[in-house]
Amino acid sequence: MQRVERFDVVVMGGGPAGAAAATVLAEKGRRVVVLEREKFPRYHIGESLLPFTFHPLQRLGLIEKMRASCFVKKYSVQFVSPSGKASQPFYFFSRYDQDVSQTWQVTRADFDLMLLDNAREKGAIVHERCSVQNLIRDDGKVVGVVAKGADGLEREFRAPITIDCTGRDSFSTLRNGWRMGDPLLNKVAVWTYYKGAKRDDGIEAGGTTVAFVPEKGWFWYIPLHNDIISVGVVAEGKYLTREGVKDPQKMFEREIEQNAWIKSHLSSGHSLGEYYIIGEYSYHSKHCAEDGLLLAGDAFCFLDPVFSSGVLLALKGGVMAADAVHEALLAGDFSAGRFTDYGTYLREGIENMRKLVYAFYNQNFSFRMVTDKYPELTNDIVDCLSGDVNKDFSALFQAVAEFAEVPQALPYGLPK
Repeated sequence: MQRVERFDVVVMGGGPAGAAAATVLAEKGRRVVVLEREKFPRYHIGESLLPFTFHPLQRLGLIEKMRASCFVKKYSVQFVSPSGKASQPFYFFSRYDQDVSQTWQVTRADFDLMLLDNAREKGAIVHERCSVQNLIRDDGKVVGVVAKGADGLEREFRAPITIDCTGRDSFSTLRNGWRMGDPLLNKVAVWTYYKGAKRDDGIEAGGTTVAFVPEKGWFWYIPLHNDIISVGVVAEGKYLTREGVKDPQKMFEREIEQNAWIKSHLSSGHSLGEYYIIGEYSYHSKHCAEDGLLLAGDAFCFLDPVFSSGVLLALKGGVMAADAVHEALLAGDFSAGRFTDYGTYLREGIENMRKLVYAFYNQNFSFRMVTDKYPELTNDIVDCLSGDVNKDFSALFQAVAEFAEVPQALPYGLPK
């Protein structure tokens, strides 16, 4: 007979979304358990934070810890043509007040551990090396999970509501057949880490650089602490695998030659040796909830990383999920339909960012086309790309449509 433990909320996954949800719920006095498959700290990609990450971090009580951390301060973003010509950096303080005008470049192992430890400090119970095996359903409702601990024993964790924050593994999404790819965002990313590579001077030393290669491919160049640079290339698979190249290191080293700025900046450093590759990583869930279950973070959606939206959307979604679940607990109602507003709001923000991602990858489009003709829309572009995604951008996308196709919203995300 399996051991049974009962909680107010079960959270599957201890990454940014799960840690955020658990922190907020624990602060509200809820008895919440986090089941995390791995042992933190653990490696994860996705190191550049957007300015509007400030707000969920503030809600979690982590701003002072972030300011005292070793994470590199990020004040700007710049774009670089294949010839090596860099744009004027965009400084966040030219648009935003002090709180939002600076963000961070983080090593996710350390950052995610900070988030999970914060959940513990606020009262959440955390089990690491604890892998969820199955959802438990009773009369058509999810009422908990079966999980296997580090000791190999299975236990039941029961609660009236479970939040799935299992990241790209999308535990419930895959098992329910809800996961769907994004039709035109089938990109491949190859990346590594360099020691001793060049950094720009002054406050630009911590800025993110997006450097272009042919066919709308691009490099990210993200300065981290300890003299480390996170650097990767993203493009269509057919471009990166041309001439039969399949080895990630060979793909990466070939593309260095396609951008003079990247080649120059990497020339003084050396790769730390490991090359990573991932493909077809943009996806959405058809639904955000079923009775007794709510999705948050990457388990709900992951968008192409060109604008570094992943951590913001995960933290924002985790906080929103916690608030929605708290209200569900007060009402004693855990039906899927209760989470309609949650799913609608998140999807609206994701769709706004998604439209700009699609425009970015259009071969004949540049944001300068829009701002040259409609300078009054510059701030709308900046706001969306900085993470202020839940605004009325109808005028912006009407203008973008003059230069590039604007995709229809994906019909996903509402409760089942």
